[in-house]
Amino acid sequence: MKKQIIKITKTAEDYLAKLIEEKNESDTAVRIFISDPGTPNAETCLAYCKPDDLTPSDVLISLPKLSVYVEERSIPFLKDAEVNFDTDNFGGQLTIKSPNSRLPNISSDSPLEDRVNYVIYNEINPMLETHGGVVSLMEITDDKYAVLQFGGGCQGCGMVDVTLKDGIEKTLLDTLPELSGIKDMTDHSIDDHAYYKGES
Repeated sequence: MKKQIIKITKTAEDYLAKLIEEKNESDTAVRIFISDPGTPNAETCLAYCKPDDLTPSDVLISLPKLSVYVEERSIPFLKDAEVNFDTDNFGGQLTIKSPNSRLPNISSDSPLEDRVNYVIYNEINPMLETHGGVVSLMEITDDKYAVLQFGGGCQGCGMVDVTLKDGIEKTLLDTLPELSGIKDMTDHSIDDHAYYKGES
């Protein structure tokens, strides 16, 4: 057990243990992870899990009434995080406070997906925002291509190929040479909000 990965209060432990007991399913635990860590879209998630839902790198927190698994990738972003349960007139509410989940916490050892997101949110999107656009990472393929989704003024923009090659791909490959390149999964035939429209 690693100390202070995330604080789980006694009231939260009791509440979660009661929920699991009511499910009446053996081998059920709780898993905590952050989606899109280190970006403005980060969300801290808590979910029931079975042994098949775990990954070998998950870190176990053994509580007296509860087994909690934490995704290893999320640990740097869970600093000062807390899971708590407050009783109120409506029964109570489970809350997860994770003040560092959206802050960049990237090193050379961070997963490639996290490092790509860091470059997108700190270098690429600030440039695209001047044109009303935004780009987000959908996945990293097995052959190390970053699959991107454009939104805002970039969707349907007639200059998107130039933006992709001269701007985004060059920035990402200069910063992360292990990437093979980028792919665009956006449907650019929808151009209602495009910043620049080519001739029909």
